[in-house]
Amino acid sequence: MRYVSTRGAAPDLSFEEAMLTGLARDGGLYVPAEIPVMNHADIAALAGLSYEEAAFRVMRPFIGDAFTDEEFADIIAKAYAGFGHDARAPLVQLAPNQFLLELFHGPTLAFKDFAMQLIGQLFQASLSRSGKRVTIVGATSGDTGSAAMEAFRGLDNVDVFILFPHGRVSDVQRRQMTTVSEANAHALALTGDFDDCQARLKDMFNDHAFRDEVHLAGVNSINWARVLAQVVYYFTAAVSLGAPHRPVSFTVPTGNFGDIFAGYIAKRIGLPIEQLVIATNQNDILHRAISGGAYETHGVTPSISPSMDIQVSSNFERALFDVYDRDGGAVAQLMDELKTRGGFKISQGALERLRGLFASGRCSEEETLAMITRANGEMGELLCPHSAVGVHVAQDHLGATPMITLATAHPAKFPDAVEQASGIRPGLPARMADLFDREERVTRVENDLASLQALVRKERAA
Repeated sequence: MRYVSTRGAAPDLSFEEAMLTGLARDGGLYVPAEIPVMNHADIAALAGLSYEEAAFRVMRPFIGDAFTDEEFADIIAKAYAGFGHDARAPLVQLAPNQFLLELFHGPTLAFKDFAMQLIGQLFQASLSRSGKRVTIVGATSGDTGSAAMEAFRGLDNVDVFILFPHGRVSDVQRRQMTTVSEANAHALALTGDFDDCQARLKDMFNDHAFRDEVHLAGVNSINWARVLAQVVYYFTAAVSLGAPHRPVSFTVPTGNFGDIFAGYIAKRIGLPIEQLVIATNQNDILHRAISGGAYETHGVTPSISPSMDIQVSSNFERALFDVYDRDGGAVAQLMDELKTRGGFKISQGALERLRGLFASGRCSEEETLAMITRANGEMGELLCPHSAVGVHVAQDHLGATPMITLATAHPAKFPDAVEQASGIRPGLPARMADLFDREERVTRVENDLASLQALVRKERAA
């Protein structure tokens, strides 16, 4: 199983190499050279299996010879052992033909746990075998960072540094990062927004001398293993509702495009998905791109759904690679235009393909609050603001096919917005009840590459 860069100028890698590398040396993102396919019988056979068993069958063809069957099954078992629900990703019915996929039962109460807990175990197994040590640097708009620090805290072969935008994440999200006590985990509050964090992350990867010096590795959704882990719950949800014997649709609240791209991969594998609906908040660059054909950054406006406050959606590059017939040169040119001009036009042919793959919608702040209120009163479900964005957008895409909206975070991660809309202040699970009593450990950093690199050098050597 080989992996290629979306920009076409980096060497092909194995699964393990691509996982440990993260961002390709040409600035691109790794994707499989070919997508393994599951037939009707393969998918039907997932019915009734545990989440772990289904995960093994869906992901196994993508990892090649990186791990034996026994090793991979053990990695998966360890990854999901700490989840708070036996189903891992349970389905809840909201209304006739409308469902919610609860992805917040992991250690940090967000969908990022599905990928990060797995990738933590994959890294541990790989690095223990090789004896190597890596430096993980990640950027987060809220949930990725806490999930990464939870997954890598205390590991022997890893130093982890997480950049988050100072003052632009919820108190719960911040504390989940800043109260990690292990010496190998570092929370860095950067002056700027998430796009600034993501830009400095990519700058560090593109400084090849620094990258090699500190053995840099990435666990943002630029890492293919992150996307692969998220493919699984599309299968478990769809099979629960009758796939492959009938199609299903999904609406996905997304900012960085990784979660809905996982749905696209599920469809490529063979899952009968009728609609993949992109749900955006007021930072609606993805909706504008799909509807208007121009991917143009307009600056980030802070919202009550901060994990979606993004204008540079890294994983969109993976979708562009496919709709541009896997022309790495064409994708590299678009990404250069994005960096130098702040945007680009999508060609008519590529745009038509995108519209054939994805629908989209936008949800304002007022509509988000109204949906939280409505869902609580009429559907018996307390939604986080991101999930509310998804359910709101899903309303415009309902039909005869079951619609599953991804609930990406527990409402307790965003208590102020939920309380404002519902009058209920959601409490944290018992295992996190002392979160606001724990001591915080955080470093304020400026939006400056050289300073960040100096900090990483100093702390990883401590």
